Amino acid sequence: MRLLGLALSVAVAALFVGPWLSDMRRAGLARENYRGRRVAFPAGAVLVACSLIALAPLAILDDRADLDLLDPDMRRWTVYILGVALLGLIDDALGTDASAPRGWRGHARAIAAGRFSTGAIKAVGALALAAYATSGLGDHDVTYVADLALLLLATNLFNLLDLRPGRVEKVLGALLAALCVGAWTVQPLELLGVFIGPALVCGAYTLRERAMLGDTGANLVGALAGVSLLVTLGDVGRYVALGIVAALNVYGEFRSISRTIEGVPLLRSLDSLGRVE
Repeated sequence: MRLLGLALSVAVAALFVGPWLSDMRRAGLARENYRGRRVAFPAGAVLVACSLIALAPLAILDDRADLDLLDPDMRRWTVYILGVALLGLIDDALGTDASAPRGWRGHARAIAAGRFSTGAIKAVGALALAAYATSGLGDHDVTYVADLALLLLATNLFNLLDLRPGRVEKVLGALLAALCVGAWTVQPLELLGVFIGPALVCGAYTLRERAMLGDTGANLVGALAGVSLLVTLGDVGRYVALGIVAALNVYGEFRSISRTIEGVPLLRSLDSLGRVE
């Protein structure tokens, strides 16, 4: 029954994402992408809206009809997912200045110089939300800190990846498939399906360069990835995942991930699959 959240959110997104993105463009909510095309922005706001529309009846029926439609642990993770999406929306709305700082080093320099930095606000806010979401988890302080770091770094990694159409949605889909098959479970889909559905549907629009997720959407998708890793992997698996995610974050801070992908034929083919040329 808990997979109904995924099914309903996919149906809602299939019905509303296309028209709403068109409305965004007509209303001037658009930005040029990496090829100079004007696309709806930030599409992440549409993902949040679709998820909440699907969640409304599920939450009521889960509570009043006792149908077991939602995982009880979803409460803690929903705060984080929607919270980081809101922080991303703040960055999308207020961090539009071309001279605005970028990357951890840029935001740190801005704060040190007394400048306003939406990225720094996003970082501190995400830390607060992640600390709240992971409270009570982990038997030891080291495990708690590792889980907290994995959640934050996974979220940030998807911001670093969100430089080409459809990339983050593909990575999320591949990650979920690997976790579900590798652990032989559908737990991430049952727990987060109401948010996963719209993210995957929107990939069809970002791939065709009709929309950009913005930090709103990239944060949301990154949060889904981080939570999925936490709830699926065992202790050793989470430490391995943390090492990989941390290394990719550091690499993305100093090097171009897109340029690296372009330089590896297999990655380039997968990255461009389904994209408008």
